[in-house]
Amino acid sequence: MRIATWNINSITVRLPKLLAWLESSDTDVLCVQETKCTAEQFPAEALREIGYESAVNATGRWNGVAVISRVGLEDVTAGLPGGPGYEGVQEPRAISATCGPVRVWSVYLPNGREVDHAHYAYKLQWFDALKAAVAEDASGTRPFAVLGDFNVAPTDADVWDPAVFEGATHVTPAERAALSALGDVGLSDVLPRPLKYDRAYTFWDYRQLAFPKNRGMRIDLVYGNAPFTEAVKDSYVDREARKGKGASDHAPVVVDLGVVSA
Repeated sequence: MRIATWNINSITVRLPKLLAWLESSDTDVLCVQETKCTAEQFPAEALREIGYESAVNATGRWNGVAVISRVGLEDVTAGLPGGPGYEGVQEPRAISATCGPVRVWSVYLPNGREVDHAHYAYKLQWFDALKAAVAEDASGTRPFAVLGDFNVAPTDADVWDPAVFEGATHVTPAERAALSALGDVGLSDVLPRPLKYDRAYTFWDYRQLAFPKNRGMRIDLVYGNAPFTEAVKDSYVDREARKGKGASDHAPVVVDLGVVSA
């Protein structure tokens, strides 16, 4: 079974790339972030034509998440139970579903903007709510994973130059502690292998030739419970999907599982 996560950075803009990638990669379940569309605009019919069902939580603007599956799609929950709002709005940053023998969450954590910004406090609150919301699934016997754009680089090894990020969000001790706290409920980081270079980055800025210079970050992550991680046979970042005109600034993270049972 092949499961992946990809911040697509507008699913309508990048739909041809998405459809081609799904077919060429032979992916069974894809968690998507930053759909940047409403639920009505989501290309469910185009995905259905190539054999995929969709569950989406999206209202337009900058957020939006989805689960795309060709192995079943049941028990869908849109939103983060008990999650905080920002400026009075519950943003569409989470959706969960059962896909065959595996349950997944697709999440898009708040960016945080700046350390002294209200959005940074919101980010930490969101992490706390996520930890509480996934605790039951994480401790169960069914393979379970939270996949998505966490907007945190877990360690200094996950950014191209730690000095460049000093004092900025994505690398602060509080953010990393909030991410690490997912381990308290039984989730652990599934480390991908790089297909090029020695670091498996997942995001490269569009500016200053960051991608060809490999000035990236690993912020798209997969956190699985023990039944999930024990089934992992391989994991990698599909850097090829970041290439070419009109690509997302993120690359998919792919996880291959062996035989799993619910």
